[in-house]
Amino acid sequence: MLLSDTEIKNAKPRAKPYKLKDGDGLFLLVMPVSAEKSKGAKWWRFRYTYDGKEKMLSFGVYPGVGLKMARDRCDDARKLLASGINPGDNRKAVKVTRAVSNGNTFEVIAREWLENRQSVWSSSYRDKIFRRLEKDVFPWIGKLPISSLTAQELLTVLKRVEQRGVRETAHRELQYCSQIFRYAIVTGRIKYDISRDLQGALLPIIKGHHAAITDPNELGSFLRACQDYQGGFVTRCALQLLPLVIVRPGELRYGEWSEIDFDKAQWNIPAKRMKIKTQGGHIVPLSRQALKILNELKPLTGEGKYLFPSVRSSQRPMSENTINATMRRMGYSKDTVTGHGFRATARTIMDEVLHIRPDFIEHQLAHAVRDPNGRSYNRTSHLLERKKMMQQWADYLDAQACHGKVIVGKFA
Repeated sequence: MLLSDTEIKNAKPRAKPYKLKDGDGLFLLVMPVSAEKSKGAKWWRFRYTYDGKEKMLSFGVYPGVGLKMARDRCDDARKLLASGINPGDNRKAVKVTRAVSNGNTFEVIAREWLENRQSVWSSSYRDKIFRRLEKDVFPWIGKLPISSLTAQELLTVLKRVEQRGVRETAHRELQYCSQIFRYAIVTGRIKYDISRDLQGALLPIIKGHHAAITDPNELGSFLRACQDYQGGFVTRCALQLLPLVIVRPGELRYGEWSEIDFDKAQWNIPAKRMKIKTQGGHIVPLSRQALKILNELKPLTGEGKYLFPSVRSSQRPMSENTINATMRRMGYSKDTVTGHGFRATARTIMDEVLHIRPDFIEHQLAHAVRDPNGRSYNRTSHLLERKKMMQQWADYLDAQACHGKVIVGKFA
């Protein structure tokens, strides 16, 4: 005789466990209140025989699993038995598949990929990429198995970014996703990079990566505006130092006094803070003009950790928006100049006006420069020449700031 919902509901715990049979091997096991783990619980059980041996399978606890659901699960198990499959083994296989799937979601693989780049990228650069993915990608496809993602799903995510008017960000995030898919391929999770199907799907980037001033007269005007800036002294020092050292804005604002060697006139940036970790970090020769700014700044912030601390806390560096926001207040739009753009300014003028060797310039910009044998230069490569180059560059900037009177000399 089959069980009814009323009979199950009215079943009370006894001193010992007892069964209420429903037929076809399905029964309800009612536990005593004294049982440690299942005090008075009602467990669905399925007893069956496979390969000549009696086995037991649990279908859950009543009332979470009702009578109809328990019978449906029993029917599914019997169908597997009819096909020669052990329902218990099938359940284990499903659990393993689900665990593998959960472990191979896009977000899990992305985090693993970023961790794998630890020896190549600085932690700040990896954090920046993670924040972008966390904001724009993970909410929509992060929890999906990477093997099930389609090119259309990825495109939908990137189009959301593009519609905010930040085309370059959309292109960058496509590059990140492509690298994640390629990492998933080499680690055996997928066989194809779906991002390859999106070539040409995003709107093209109109402008270059970072707006930069390359006209000498405009550069002189900007430098004079920096000298006349009436805002905070620390911010003005940062504005004036950035063109002289041509580091990335993030490297500037995280600069520490312990890294400045006044005797050797150089700034030793540790590898962990560089975008691309070079052997032993990166050396920035400091011109007389750069040292003058640092010496003026030291009495104000020299007792703390950072060259340019936050206005809210000396334990944190200047905000990443400070320099660009200051330029906007000075009347320069984001299409005219950015903090990062001074690197392009220096690269262009050093090459086209000062005729400095391109490999000296690229090495000072901390780009991946290699010698004729394919070996990466180390941090001290051409250091003497780079010291001369950085002083020549500082003198050039001074000349431009002084009403555009330029002294140009060939640098060999």
